[in-house]
Amino acid sequence: MRIFLVVLAFTSVFSGILFVGTDTKAQSVSALNVSWTWTLSEKCGVKSPAFTIGNIPTDTKTLKFVMVDLDAPMFNHGGGTVAYSGSDAIPAGAFTYKGPCPPDPHKYEFTVTAINAAGATIGRGKAVRSFPP
Repeated sequence: MRIFLVVLAFTSVFSGILFVGTDTKAQSVSALNVSWTWTLSEKCGVKSPAFTIGNIPTDTKTLKFVMVDLDAPMFNHGGGTVAYSGSDAIPAGAFTYKGPCPPDPHKYEFTVTAINAAGATIGRGKAVRSFPP
């Protein structure tokens, strides 16, 4: 009797695991082309740099930006979210964040995510630059 209950419990747990993540309606994610310049960025500043984002899906409602210092990944620089207006140019200062403030040159990676009205990720791209330039 005990063996049957253990097998039954294991089978129930195992069968639940088999069906996790099998949604066939998953949406494809477009590869965004991401470029930016530090030209108007001040060391330790809070205004985001200017970006050019290519290959943005037409049903994009917002663009989410996250910056990571690849030489000090534990430091949280944050990022921001910008309403997408149809332009591939995102001006400097479109969002506030903790700008680069390294004691010596560091490499920074921005990840940009395109999000639709339903909140689903429909595009993502990354690019890396050193600061100071």
